[in-house]
Order: sequence, then structure tokens, then C-alpha cells
Amino acid sequence: MKQASLPLLHASIKTAMQPTIDSAKTVGLVSLPGMMSGLIFAGVDPVRAIKYQIMVTFMLLSATSLLDVVMGLENRIVYNLVDVIEGNCRLKQALIKDKRFPELYLLPSAQTRDKTSVSPEQMKKLVDDLKDEFDFVLLDCPAGIEQGFQNAIAGADRSIVVTTPEVSAIRDADRIIGLLEASGIRKNELVINRLRVDMVKRGDMMSVDDVTEILAIDLLGVIPDDEQVVIATNQGEPVVGEDCLAGRSYDKICRRLLGEEIPITDFCKPEGFFGKLSGFFRRN
Repeated sequence: MKQASLPLLHASIKTAMQPTIDSAKTVGLVSLPGMMSGLIFAGVDPVRAIKYQIMVTFMLLSATSLLDVVMGLENRIVYNLVDVIEGNCRLKQALIKDKRFPELYLLPSAQTRDKTSVSPEQMKKLVDDLKDEFDFVLLDCPAGIEQGFQNAIAGADRSIVVTTPEVSAIRDADRIIGLLEASGIRKNELVINRLRVDMVKRGDMMSVDDVTEILAIDLLGVIPDDEQVVIATNQGEPVVGEDCLAGRSYDKICRRLLGEEIPITDFCKPEGFFGKLSGFFRRN
């Protein structure tokens, strides 16, 4: 059955990616301002700027339906968010129930439609309808600050800004926080992702304190760089609940969102004697 369905799966993914591929043909040439133009204006070597733009473009391409693939729900999508708004189906028909967590549902976006297919007013009404059914409604905001961003924040009353401890990412996060506050969203919290403890100790990466001092919003959690995230993604399984650094960090973030007082783990804290001893045996 799995082998027989592979051609259909490949065809559906190709169809879903086609609008993104078409838009990628003009990235950096027409779709300005973009990362490439910003780097060139800042004085970066144009060839280097082009390489960064190509990298970002491939990242956007790989993000097509990534959430439903990670959750293992990609084969169960029938209706999407635009279908609900256009009245082609009821909200409950478009919601996909997770196989592991019975109270978790996914409402997929429309990968074959443009972001202008939905207005901020329609998005706000949809979120209001979801609030009647669920305790939490999490909106996965797309990259950039264009129509998709405006749609995502239209129905939000708080935000979680996820960034990495890199100068360019911190600069973009600071701009996003300013736009969120200008839109009336005052409760903004920070998640620092992919922290490399070894690089922080060498002084090659900003520390948690450096990032929080620059962005000046409450810290919700820190997620260390963990190879288990890649392994879980390839297997189509969430890393939440797994006994690994990233899994435990995500769990603590969820508990903080629920109101529990959970201290932030200091991953750069020097290890004690027994920690070093156990590390020695793991390496050997």
C-alpha cells in the first residue's frame, strides 16, 4: 500500500511546491526588499549576498507543508484553511486530529493558493471561531513581514518570537517585535533556538543574556542545538516528549505557557564533577 501510494504522494508535493518555485524565479530581482538587497545596501560583497539569498530560497522551498510532514499528517489533508473561509467545508471537516495527542488538531494552510486569498479580517473571524472550541490556538507565522505575517497576527493576542543567537536573526527579531507592538500586541515572549553551548563558551556565539538584553522581552525558553530534532523530523515524529535536550526544553516551554513557574535552564553553566565523569564515560 505504501509503495503504491508513493507516486501520488510525490505528485501532490510537487503540485504544492509549484507556486513557491514560481515565486522563487524572481527572488532578489523583483521581490524587493529581500535579504540579498539588504546585504548589498549594507556593504556586503554582492556574490556573498546572492549566495545567502539562494540559501534562504531553498529554505523556503523546503518549508512547504513542513509542519504536517513533521506531525505525520500529510496524507490526511483533504480541506484547508482557505476552504473553511470560502465556505467549501465546515471548520471541523478541515481540522486533522493528531494520532498521538487526541486533543491536538492541525488546520493546514493552502499551499497552492496565494497569501492574498485570506484577509486579516477573515483570519480574525476564523481564530475567534477556533477560540470557542480550543484552549490554545497557535498560529505558525510564515517568513517575512508581508501579507502572511499580517494575517497571522490579525487574530493574535500574544506572540512567541523564535530566533537564533546570530546577529542577522536578532536584527530581524527586533524589527518583528516593533511591528507586533505597533499592531497592539503587547505580550511578546522570546524563545532562543539552536543554542550552541560550545560556541558560546568560545565567544563565537551570543549568549542567552546577550540576546535578552538586546531584544528586551521576557524569555520563555531556550532550545539547545540537538541532533535528535533532525532524527525526529526524518521519522515524521515530534521531538516533544522524547528524552533529549530539545524534547525536555519544548516540554518546559509548554508548561510555562500553561502558567507553571519553571526556571530557565542555564546550558552554559559549568558541569560538576559527576557531570564531567559521566561525559568522560560517554565519550569512551
